[in-house]
Amino acid sequence: MQKQSFTTEIAGKTLTADFTDLTSQAHGSVILRYGETAVLVTAVMGEDERPGMNYFPLSVEFEEKHYAVGQILGSRFTRREGRPSDGAVLSARIVDRTIRPLFDQRTRNDVQVVISVLAMGDDDPDTLGVIGASLALATSDIPWDGPVGAVRIGKHRESGELIINPTYTEREKGALVYEVLTCGKDGNINMIETAGEEVSEQEVAEALTRSTEINTQLENFQKEVVAAIGKEKRAAKEHIIPEDVQALFNEQIAPKMTPMLFSNRSGKHHIHELKKEWLEVLTDTIEDADTEMAAQMYEDAVDHELHRGAIEDDMRADGRDFDTVRELYAQAGGVSPALHGSGIFYRGETHMFTALTLGGPDDSQIVDTIEETGEKKHFLHHYNFPPFSVGESGRVGGFNRRMIGHGALAEKAIAPIIPDTDTFPYTIRLVSETMSSNGSSSMGSVCGSTLALMDGGVPIKRPVAGIASGLLMKDANTYKLLTDIQGPEDEHGDMDFKVAGTREGITAIQMDVKVDGIPVKILTEALEKARLARLEILDVIEAEITTPRPDISPRAPKINVMTIDPDKIGLVIGSGGKTIAALKEDSGVEEITIEDDGTIFITGKDGTADVAARLIEELTHEFEVGEKVDATIVKIADFGAFARLNSNTEGLIHISEIAPFRLETMDGVVTVGETIPVVVSKTENGKIGLSIIKANPNFAEERGIKKQ
Repeated sequence: MQKQSFTTEIAGKTLTADFTDLTSQAHGSVILRYGETAVLVTAVMGEDERPGMNYFPLSVEFEEKHYAVGQILGSRFTRREGRPSDGAVLSARIVDRTIRPLFDQRTRNDVQVVISVLAMGDDDPDTLGVIGASLALATSDIPWDGPVGAVRIGKHRESGELIINPTYTEREKGALVYEVLTCGKDGNINMIETAGEEVSEQEVAEALTRSTEINTQLENFQKEVVAAIGKEKRAAKEHIIPEDVQALFNEQIAPKMTPMLFSNRSGKHHIHELKKEWLEVLTDTIEDADTEMAAQMYEDAVDHELHRGAIEDDMRADGRDFDTVRELYAQAGGVSPALHGSGIFYRGETHMFTALTLGGPDDSQIVDTIEETGEKKHFLHHYNFPPFSVGESGRVGGFNRRMIGHGALAEKAIAPIIPDTDTFPYTIRLVSETMSSNGSSSMGSVCGSTLALMDGGVPIKRPVAGIASGLLMKDANTYKLLTDIQGPEDEHGDMDFKVAGTREGITAIQMDVKVDGIPVKILTEALEKARLARLEILDVIEAEITTPRPDISPRAPKINVMTIDPDKIGLVIGSGGKTIAALKEDSGVEEITIEDDGTIFITGKDGTADVAARLIEELTHEFEVGEKVDATIVKIADFGAFARLNSNTEGLIHISEIAPFRLETMDGVVTVGETIPVVVSKTENGKIGLSIIKANPNFAEERGIKKQ
């Protein structure tokens, strides 16, 4: 095996890049190791262009195989990994969003990057995936404007220390106040993923600044590797616009560009109409014209004019001020009483509907990936984007990577305000439906979800909202920040900066760019503008519903929580689960969930949870001496009477415990079926003695029973 290795130190730990001939057919590849975690990253570029393609065909795959953690996957019938987990999809998106802006977007050759997790230690492979993709591309012959760095920074809750690339152990639930994952080059940032517990803008800015220092170190390390073993890049295809095409555009379309773009109209329909006109003029005028090139030429002109109009003339496409949020509308509930909770949120032409469903603990999702095995998720957020939301027809149902990514972002934004299971033992599922989309439906889903949660009576910590900011930049000193981007600002702008949070601070950030990177100074300004917009949105939400409703929906199941002696868990379950099955059938409950510590969650509707709780209480109740009980006589013997204390327990009332004098016979003393107050007089070897006289000393006198 041919091998060259390069190393650098990051946060006191060695990062090793091995270049071998293991994947000799790939155009670029590297095995990257950090701690015990190792990833193989390959990069391949197709030889031929794909005709008719109107976008750059890049695909990024993140492969998780259970051998990486020493596990054999699945059931006895299936031992092969299936579709990627949501976690793998999100990791692939991180890599994609980082490397994509550094390609020439006019490229029409397929490029595929595959990250395979070879071994899983205590270090997260997603940052290694970015660095590995950067090295594989940078050392290959594939044209790409890298390298880039990637680092995760977390703030420890107790010490307040900033931890570089915290391990899974250091990131255990509740250990960190926030995590900031950034990627970038040249001291700028081109990808951000942040999760925090109401973190201040200043703290985030400090973490961003620190991350650029680490990324610069990683970038310099990679440049040394490229200098040593990098291949000569393929010649990039020249994109020269014929003079007659340019002249026709200048004559027929260019004069219409500015009045069309800055006509105070939202959305992109009018932009598409002028593009259609341009292509029709072109094909009618110039025979065999390259329509793909002409279409890209038009998009470039839109991009240029949007930037020029904003930077030079202070104009925005839909006529708004740069800091103005579009018209807002919030509605909590009102859709149907069948729903456990619902929210409707409008921000301009972005309209979201979110439905809340509450379930029992057994409705939680069991996560089974190489990173988490057997973990239960009690809070779920799912995001849907049907084609009608953008005025198109297409496949309905299912989901794609974008939906997974947007749903995960909203879930991350909302999670810090969700009550813990000790306070609210329900499984919470939110589903956000994009009904109309014109800019940042993911942040709209955060707002709709807040409304649905409060409408459903979920005792959230406080409302959370989100906003997307944009950027039109000429250079680091000449730019315009845009609050609440829409349509063309999203498609042709330089940045999509989504920030969610409460009045107290930030809970999530996600940033994508279409340029090499954004200076921290600009991002710091964007954070403040996002804060002001977030407060404006929260005002509207809280005007509709100030606090969560006092009670959950009557249509939602009720959960009773009780605790039994762990030694009695087997008694409740019964042989082969027969007892717990009978409890469900007799009570009509939906779920009975028993934890190892003896905590029992009973989920049911229409009072069934109360019935099941009573049955379990009776089944596991330990009667104590001195306890007073109403007992039902079930059998009479010469020496006393047997009485039922509950559906599972009987005791003996000895003849000596009925009257203050000696009784010779039980005849006429009590009758089968009658209920009499008794006191538990003794408990020995599982047998219970009962006393009538201790419960009522005058029992015999009241019954007319005389000394015999």
